[in-house]
Amino acid sequence: MDRSALTHTDTFVRRHIGPDDAETGRMLATLGFGTMDDLVNATVPASIRLDRPLALGPERSEFEQIREFREMMSRNRVFRSYLGMGYHDCITPPVIQRNILENPGWYTQYTPYQAEIAQGRLEALLNFQTMVIDLTGLPIANASLLDEGTAAAEAMAVAYGVSGSDKRNTFFVSSLCHPQTIDVVRTRAAARGMDVVVGDHESFDFTQPVFGVLLQYPATDGEVIDYRPFTQRAREEGIVVIAAADLLSLVLLSPPGEWGADMAVGTTQRMGVPMGFGGPHAAYFSCRDEYKRQIPGRIIGVSVDADGGRALRMALQTREQHIRREKATSNICTAQVLLAVMAGMYAVYHGPEGLRAIATRVHALAELLAAGAERLNYRVVHGAFFDTVRIDVGTRAGGILAAARDRGINLRGIDDSSVCVALDETTGVEDVEEVLVALNRGTALPFSIDELVDGLTPEIADGFARRSDFLTHPVFNRYHSETEMLRYIRTLESRDLSLTHSMIPLGSCTMKLNATVEMMPVTWPEVSKLHPFAPPEQTAGYLEMFRQLEADLAEITGFDAVSLQPNAGSQGEFAGLLVIREYLDSIGQGKRTICLIPQSAHGTNPASAVMAGMKVVAVATDASGNVDVEDLRKKADQHADDLAALMITYPSTHGVFEEAIREICDIVHKRGGQVYMDGANMNAQVGLCRPGDFGADVCHLNLHKTFCIPHGGGGPGMGPICVAKHLQPFLPGHPVIAVGGGAAVSAAPWGSPSILPISYIYIHLMGAEGLKRATEVAILNANYIARRLEEHYPVLYRGANGTVAHECIIDLRQLKASAGIEVEDVAKRLMDYGFHAPTVSFPVAGTMMIEPTESEALSELDRFCEAMISIREEIREVELGIMDRADNPLKHAPHTAATVMADEWSHGYSRERAAFPKQFVRERKFWPHVARVNNAAGDRNLVCSCPPMEMYAEV
Repeated sequence: MDRSALTHTDTFVRRHIGPDDAETGRMLATLGFGTMDDLVNATVPASIRLDRPLALGPERSEFEQIREFREMMSRNRVFRSYLGMGYHDCITPPVIQRNILENPGWYTQYTPYQAEIAQGRLEALLNFQTMVIDLTGLPIANASLLDEGTAAAEAMAVAYGVSGSDKRNTFFVSSLCHPQTIDVVRTRAAARGMDVVVGDHESFDFTQPVFGVLLQYPATDGEVIDYRPFTQRAREEGIVVIAAADLLSLVLLSPPGEWGADMAVGTTQRMGVPMGFGGPHAAYFSCRDEYKRQIPGRIIGVSVDADGGRALRMALQTREQHIRREKATSNICTAQVLLAVMAGMYAVYHGPEGLRAIATRVHALAELLAAGAERLNYRVVHGAFFDTVRIDVGTRAGGILAAARDRGINLRGIDDSSVCVALDETTGVEDVEEVLVALNRGTALPFSIDELVDGLTPEIADGFARRSDFLTHPVFNRYHSETEMLRYIRTLESRDLSLTHSMIPLGSCTMKLNATVEMMPVTWPEVSKLHPFAPPEQTAGYLEMFRQLEADLAEITGFDAVSLQPNAGSQGEFAGLLVIREYLDSIGQGKRTICLIPQSAHGTNPASAVMAGMKVVAVATDASGNVDVEDLRKKADQHADDLAALMITYPSTHGVFEEAIREICDIVHKRGGQVYMDGANMNAQVGLCRPGDFGADVCHLNLHKTFCIPHGGGGPGMGPICVAKHLQPFLPGHPVIAVGGGAAVSAAPWGSPSILPISYIYIHLMGAEGLKRATEVAILNANYIARRLEEHYPVLYRGANGTVAHECIIDLRQLKASAGIEVEDVAKRLMDYGFHAPTVSFPVAGTMMIEPTESEALSELDRFCEAMISIREEIREVELGIMDRADNPLKHAPHTAATVMADEWSHGYSRERAAFPKQFVRERKFWPHVARVNNAAGDRNLVCSCPPMEMYAEV
C-alpha cells in the first residue's frame, strides 16, 4: 500500500498560504518568471542567501500539533496563587471571552489610524479611558500601555520632562513598590542618565534634588497608606507624585487624584483579563490635565465628522514616534488594545454597583482571613488593607509556605518571619479556610469559619474610604444582562473593518492570517491561569515551550541566544540597544554613544536610541531607496571613536533588499560599533536568509507580524530579541524569577507568555519548507501588486533587478498637482470599496506602502488592485474636468449609509457610484459608521472620556 494514504490530511501550509499552485504559476507568468526560484534569485542578494534548509522539521497537521501542544501544557500545574504583586486571578465573563478575546472580528483589527472604519474599537477604548479617569480621579487617561512597570517608567519620563529644572536628576521610588516595577524603572532611568533612589517614603528628605516620586497604593505588602501629608509636602517642593494603584481597590479606596497624586499608573489585568503567566495585560496611565501634551501612547478623543456628527479618533496623533523620531519623549508605538477593550467591557458589564459588590466581597474575604490569622495567634501587620494581608508568623514562614504548596496554594514569603496573602475575585470562603489550614501548618482549625463570619463587620478603615461617584455615564449602567451586553459588543464589532472582511495591506505591518488553531490554547486554563511568579516546578510546560521557541527563533535568525521578555516591538528595540550598551561598557567602551540610523530605517528606531541614552546621527539614502554607503562610511569615520551602533531595517522600509548589506555591517564593525537590525520586515527573510549570518549582532522580531500573533486592534504584541554569542550575558534579567543577566525591560520575566503559543504553533505547523514557502509567496504577492499597479501609480523603489521585497511603495504625490487629490483622499475612498488603506505617507510623505502578505489569495489581490485602478480612473476624470476638483467621490469619501440614503443629494456623481463603485463591493458591502473625521477639531477640543449624553443631544 502507498504509505502516503496513511498521512494526516489536515496539513497546515495550504491553509495558511493564500495562492494555490495554479495561482502562483499565473502570477509568476505575469511577472515574467518561470519559477519561484527565479523570482527569489532576482530579489534576494545571492551574497546573503541561506544555502541549506532551516533545521525545523517538516510541516505538521493541525490535529497532531494541537494534541502535542496540549500534552506539553499539561505539565503546568495550576495552583491557587495568592502571590499578588500586581497579578491576580479573575473571572473573565464568558460573553467577553467568547465574543471579544476569541473573536477574530476583534483580534484581527489593525491600529485605528483610519478612524472611520474603527469606530467600534474606538468607543470601547473611550470606555476604557473613562473607567480609568473615574477610578483614579484624574482627568486625562490614555488608551493603555504595556504593563505596570513600563507605565511607571513612562510616568517617570513625563515627570522629568515637566519638572522644569535642569538641576533635578533624581527619581525617588518607595521601597513598598512591587519589585519588578522598581527594576524596570531603574533600567529606564539608567539608560537616560537619571538617578533612582529607593527608600522609605516616611523618612524621605525633601531637600534632595528630586523631580518625582513613585508610591504604591496599596503597598506591595497590602498596606493602605495615607499619603496626603507626603503629597502635600511634595507639591510645595515642586516634586511630581506618581501613584502605582490597584484599580479594583479604587472602587472602595480614596483615588489618587483626590489625595494629591499628579499621575496614576497600574495594570487593568484583574478587570477580567487572565494572568496568562504574566501577560498580555493593558496598563493604564492617567494624569492631570496640564500633562496631556506629554502623556505617552495613544489617547482616544471625541471629534466630529464631515456631516457634523460625533466621531471618535486617536487624538494628538502628531505625537506618534515614527513622526517625531529622535525628538520623541517615548518610543511607544503600540498599546494593549485587545486587553484594554476587555477591561473596559468588564466595567461596562458589571457597572459601578457590580464592581462595588466585587471589591466589597474581596475585601470582606481579606478581613475574614485576617480574623482567622489572629485566632491562630499570628499578628496581622497592617491595620488598613484592601485584599492583601501581611501576617507575622514568627519563625514559621518556611513551614507555612511548604504546607500551602502541599495543598496546591502559592503564598508569598516577604521575609523569614512574614507571609502575604493576596485574595481576588475568584476566592471563596472555602479558599480562605484552606489558606488558614496552611497557616496552621496543615492541621485542622480550632474554630469554624462560621464563627469568624458572625463576628465580622468588614469596612474600609476611616479616612481611606472612597466618597466620590464613578462610572456614572449611561454606557456603564445599561448593559448588565448578557443579552444586552452581547448586542452591544456585536454592534461595536460591526463598525470595525478587520481581516474577517478583507485584506489589510499595510506596509511594514504584515497583517497575515491568525489561524484559529494557533489561537485556541490562549484561553486554556493551563496557559491562562498561571501567576507569573509561580515556582518553576509548576511551570514545566511553559519552560519547555520557551526553550523550544527560543531555539526555533535562533535557528530562523542565525543568532546564538534569544530573550522573550520584550513585550512589544518598541521594547525589543530598547532592549537590543541596552544589550549593546552593556556589552560596550563591559569591554571598557562605554563612551561609545553614537547611533547611526539610515533614513530608510523603521520609524521608532530614533526614539528607541534616545531612550537607550544614545545620540542619533542620520545616514542618507540614495535615489533607489538604499543606504548611501559612502555617506555611511563618512559618518562612521567621523564618529569612529564614539560609534556604538547602526540601526538598520532589512529589507528597508522602502521595500528593498539592499545589495550592500554585508559591506554596511563591515563598515560599522571595523569602527568598533555593533549592528542592530530591526526585524519588522522579517517576513521577507525567513528561510531565505538570516541576519546573524550576514552581519547583524542583535535583531528584534515582531511576533505580531511575521509569526502570527494578531494585531488585536493595535496590541498585544511581542518583540523578543536575538543576539550573537558575545551579547548573550546581557540579555534582560528579572528581580523575582531568574532569567538573563542584564537589566529588566518588562514587568514579567517572559513578557506576554500566554500569546507565545501562537508563534510556537505557527512555526511547528509550517515546518522549514512551509516557512520558506510563506516568505516566497509574500514576495510574489507584493511583486504581483506592484506589476498590476505600475501603469497607474509609479512604484517608487525597486531592487537591483527591478523587483521589490515583500512590500512596495506607490507614489501619489503627482496627483495633488494634477487633480488636487491627496493621499488621504485615496485612503478614505478605499473604504467605500471595502478596504483598509495601505500605510499612508510613511516612510515617504504622499505615498502608500502596500504589503499583501502570503495569506491573501489571488482573487483578493485582484480585488484590491481593481479598487486601486478604479480609484485612479476616478482621479483621471477629475484631471480631465469630467468631475469637479472639490465635488468628487474621493474628496467626500467615505460615504456612510446615512449619507447615501438621505433625502437630499447635492453631489455631481450618483449615490450608486458613491457606495457601489464596483460590482464586488455590492456583494459584500462594508459601511463606514461615520463620514470623514475632522482631526483638527478633535485636537483643539480634546475630550478623552465618554461625553455626557446631552452633548450627543446637541448634534
